[in-house]
Amino acid sequence: MYKTLPTILLFSILLLSACSSVKSTQKAINTGNYDKAISIALKNLEKDKTKEKNQPYVVMLQDAFKKATDRDIAQVEFLEKENRAENLGRIYELYRGLKNRQERIKPLLPLKILASGKNAEFNLMNYDEAIISVKEDYATYLYDEAKNTFDQARGDKLSYRIAYDQFQNVSRIYPNFKNINDLMQQCHNKGTDYVHVAVFNETDQIIPRRLEQDLLAIDTYGLDDFWTVYHSKRIRNKKYDFNLELNFRRITVSPEQISEKEIIREREIKDGFKYLKDSRGNYVLDSLGNKQKVDNMVLVRCKFYRFTQFKSSNVEAVVRYIDNRNKQLIDQFPLVSEFVFEHSYADYDGDKRALNDDNLNLIRLEAVQFPSNEQMVYDTGTDIKEKLKRIIRRNKFRK
Repeated sequence: MYKTLPTILLFSILLLSACSSVKSTQKAINTGNYDKAISIALKNLEKDKTKEKNQPYVVMLQDAFKKATDRDIAQVEFLEKENRAENLGRIYELYRGLKNRQERIKPLLPLKILASGKNAEFNLMNYDEAIISVKEDYATYLYDEAKNTFDQARGDKLSYRIAYDQFQNVSRIYPNFKNINDLMQQCHNKGTDYVHVAVFNETDQIIPRRLEQDLLAIDTYGLDDFWTVYHSKRIRNKKYDFNLELNFRRITVSPEQISEKEIIREREIKDGFKYLKDSRGNYVLDSLGNKQKVDNMVLVRCKFYRFTQFKSSNVEAVVRYIDNRNKQLIDQFPLVSEFVFEHSYADYDGDKRALNDDNLNLIRLEAVQFPSNEQMVYDTGTDIKEKLKRIIRRNKFRK
């Protein structure tokens, strides 16, 4: 009896689940969500369309398909009667939906209704010609809108970008339509901003040439900005829309410092053995009459001297966006970066055995030469570059 309980429980769960699925399908039909009903029915019928328990899905699929088709055809007829060009996109999508719905059902046909012994009826139509016809009309409508935007742009770069997106919409539904690829390239050329990038030093410190070159290597930033091209070297006769300036305002390098810290280390360790004695000073013997040995523990002491070499550099700069049309400052962003050089080593005086592993690692090291001021400033470069990259990515020249 106990063995049958899990089986009964599983059967009950499956039965309830099946009933719930049937109810969900019927509810979707009743509320006009025909495509949801079709999806549920297809999911169950794809497992086994001949099972008797799946018969409700056959009937509901037939019902949902007819109602969905009638609804979409009626909407197409209404939109076509309105005869408005802006309806073409909706008509195109409706025809595609009608075809796609049929294609989902076709692999399962025929579907038999066991109660009547007849196959379920699905009035399948060929929508290809209608799709091709409205597709071309829709593409022409979108093309004309995009072409109008392009012709009216008259040097306005944002308008060329809008036209590019409109031409791209045409390309999605009708690739290679008319001269669309050429027009998209023209939009991109006319809508692209050219930015000259420069580094200025307003401090009394020398900026390492390597750092300046790294900062101006914009092609290594991975910006992937479709509408903006950055040049660090001016191209003759090229008109630049904007300037991006990195102005170094303040560079400070700390003095070379060595700090010392003394630590007393004490530790009890085993140092050989000794013979155990009792309270009277007599040797303690084992069962064989031998003197009993014990570990000889001693307290060892050592002075540990930790030395830390320290030097830091701090760079303060500002990133400026300048509109070359009117020589006006668009925006500016502060940039602060710091680099720290730190190196530790150690020495000791006393019994080395008192030191721990970390102490022992440090006494193996020696003092190193401090980096030069120029090197310190250069070593801030990675951080400066990352911060400059974030500023460029987050702040576009055209809002």
